[in-house]
Amino acid sequence: MKTILVLVFGLAGAGALAEECKPSRWGADDEVGNVNMINAASVLQASRLIKTGRTYSLGITIDSTTPAFSPRGLSLQVVQPGQQEAARPNAGMTYNDDVFQGWFGIGSQLDGLGHLGYDGMYYNCNHAREFAQIGGLTKLGIEKVPPMVARGIVLDMAGHFGVEHLQAGQHFSVKDVQAVEKKQGTAVAEGDVVLFHTGWTDAKLHSDPQAWVSGEPGISEEVATYLAGKNVVAVGADTWGLDASPPQHAGRPFQGHVILLKENGIYILETMNTGPLVRDGAFEFLFVLGQAKVRGAVQMFINPIAIN
Repeated sequence: MKTILVLVFGLAGAGALAEECKPSRWGADDEVGNVNMINAASVLQASRLIKTGRTYSLGITIDSTTPAFSPRGLSLQVVQPGQQEAARPNAGMTYNDDVFQGWFGIGSQLDGLGHLGYDGMYYNCNHAREFAQIGGLTKLGIEKVPPMVARGIVLDMAGHFGVEHLQAGQHFSVKDVQAVEKKQGTAVAEGDVVLFHTGWTDAKLHSDPQAWVSGEPGISEEVATYLAGKNVVAVGADTWGLDASPPQHAGRPFQGHVILLKENGIYILETMNTGPLVRDGAFEFLFVLGQAKVRGAVQMFINPIAIN
């Protein structure tokens, strides 16, 4: 009887877990999530945000010394193929090529919908066993993501708390976010790309890279849910992982990733160079991103552009 009860309970539990996964509002076959909201009309509307024409590079420069989530790293070699011993492939012509070995999840990066799930389940009820192959994802690959051209806003959380930078493990609430929205006049709207400035990268990346990668301030789980309810396209910050680390709740790391990527098809933008935007008071801008389209990749290092 005990065995039967355990079996019944197990089946009931499995059924409950299965019921928790609901197909995306964009359809059971959708692979790109909330970027479905970007269309010709929304792009034209966002383009009207350009007032000064000033451009901002939101990506940081990366190299073999850039700290990254372990065990990620990169190596670059510049070579002159076929030119050994002063050989020349053509009269007088020489050239350099580069050979890259490394991880795409370094520095400023886009987290695709195939990057993070929960208990093997990813966005739109796709289980890892069905699409996560060693040679690349067969669904939810980074190449599926169309160009992101949208209204962007940056919310100055460091300024809100009156500090140069937030501390590692410090998270902020929905009330904090709403206070900054009101102060700046930049309310979060449907289809937005929302960035948070914590001051963490400006303060720590170069002065103390080990501290920078060992922890970070970030969003609370409630903020992730709040932004999902606003139907934004992407959420990012000037930190390497968006969520606070150590986490808001012990034993629940990166729950913002779960809420945004898995449950709502909202992309994550990490290590965004938000300092120049905040210093110039450029809190609202046209956001433009076209990532490298490597088939089956889960992440990609990026350099989005903000145009004010």
